[in-house]
Amino acid sequence: MSDPLFRRLALLEHAAPHDLLRHCRHGIEKESLRVDRAGQLALTPHPQALGSALTNAHITTDYSEALLEFITDALEDPAHTLDELDAIHRYTYARLGEEQLWTHSMPCPLPDEATIPIAEYGTSHVGRLKHVYRKGLALRYGKAMQCIAGIHYNFSLPEALWPLLQQDQGDSRPAQDWQSASYFALIRNFRRHSWLLMYLFGASPAVSASFLKGREHDLDTLGDDTLYLPWATSLRMSDLGYQNNAQASLTPCYDRLDSYLDSLRQAVSTPYPPYQAIGTRRDGEWLQLNTNVLQIENEYYSTIRPKRVANSGERPIQALGARGVQYVEVRCLDIDPFLPLGIDLSAARFLDAFLLYCALEDSPILAAAECRECTTNFALTVKEGRRPGLQLGHLGQPVELKAWGLQLLERIEACARLLDAAHGDDLHHEALASQRAKLEDARLTPSARVLQSLSEHDLSFFAFAQRQVEQHTEWFRGRPLDAGQDASFEQAARASLAAQEQLEREQRGSFEEYVACYMAATGTASEN
Repeated sequence: MSDPLFRRLALLEHAAPHDLLRHCRHGIEKESLRVDRAGQLALTPHPQALGSALTNAHITTDYSEALLEFITDALEDPAHTLDELDAIHRYTYARLGEEQLWTHSMPCPLPDEATIPIAEYGTSHVGRLKHVYRKGLALRYGKAMQCIAGIHYNFSLPEALWPLLQQDQGDSRPAQDWQSASYFALIRNFRRHSWLLMYLFGASPAVSASFLKGREHDLDTLGDDTLYLPWATSLRMSDLGYQNNAQASLTPCYDRLDSYLDSLRQAVSTPYPPYQAIGTRRDGEWLQLNTNVLQIENEYYSTIRPKRVANSGERPIQALGARGVQYVEVRCLDIDPFLPLGIDLSAARFLDAFLLYCALEDSPILAAAECRECTTNFALTVKEGRRPGLQLGHLGQPVELKAWGLQLLERIEACARLLDAAHGDDLHHEALASQRAKLEDARLTPSARVLQSLSEHDLSFFAFAQRQVEQHTEWFRGRPLDAGQDASFEQAARASLAAQEQLEREQRGSFEEYVACYMAATGTASEN
């Protein structure tokens, strides 16, 4: 069989055990702003009933004190992952009082920059480091941009799959190196085809006018309070606010793990003159962790990341360098405002098929021209993805988005069928069929449905968002957790507060020494 994709699919189809692909793992990280009943940003501290934002494994904060982040375990059945995400929402809603969760990626009306509260993590060195890092983000990109929310989809293929593919390939590298290289092949194909996800799942074609007040933009006006682009899929993933900063031209190398890590190490160690002019401290107060292109590797705003669970005190870059890639984190998904969780099982199953396709399809190294083409295709899709007849570039040749998308779905369908065979159902095929319908009719996409709702009901973005917030609040509060689940979350919250107190009680040395040590730990070969 000459087609590499179908050869690998046939290999897995006849592998033992036959349900190998049942053991993929799925985790979700979902961000949501806390708002008051009037839909304004909550200026209250992180609720103590939710535990410590530093040490609670399931409920933390992202940039702002008001930006909650819910984190599920990595589970084999995506239905169980979504059940856990649902339970975290229900526990949280029961403890928010009059506050609610904003159900959109683009934020609620925000106060002035000085008023937006940066997340606090206590007085331990690690807690202070997280806070100072966020202060640096405020200096570099502004606080408003950091209040945009999204969904991160964590995905890993079964560990037993990699030796099968390696043996078929006749590759003699150490198993860890092969697995990392295979995940990087997945990432390169994701870069080639992630425009498709923006078309299918982009849900932020509009934003409150106040979000861009005083800033230049190319958006159209819809009423007095709303800015939008008529064919946009995801303003969240566009270049709003991010054009002029140190990382605008930063493109880590996705050829191999070592070259990827080298490009990040360079970024976190290369001074950037505008940041040097600010400095790290003023009058004894920390402003940012350093004055380099990136403070730490996580500052790089990528659509997908190679990941490895880090040990306590270990930087992500160290974990990857020491033990290789364990899973990927898809970071470009908008919150779907029509869904209480922002994502549903159909979307998760399609993502599984899409990512399996990216892993099994041939994935040559991205040459510079193709890399630029991928970036352009993504940018075009987020701003004009539903434009009839929109042309993207494919290996230097123009191709219509719809036609290319349908061709991709034909190949992804073979992966969906294999997943269904492993699970003994046809749910992945059904999920793919629902995405095909969106390519056939752009009106079915979330972005089109948002604009249709604004037009049909003569709503501003804020009024529409508030309507969805109220509906989702009622949904979650009308389904309280049973006593056992509630008690389990409550115990975890109490334990996290105790863990934070212990960290603060037992820490040694100065914060300055801690930062210097952390910055020096970049996972270079000599440190491993």
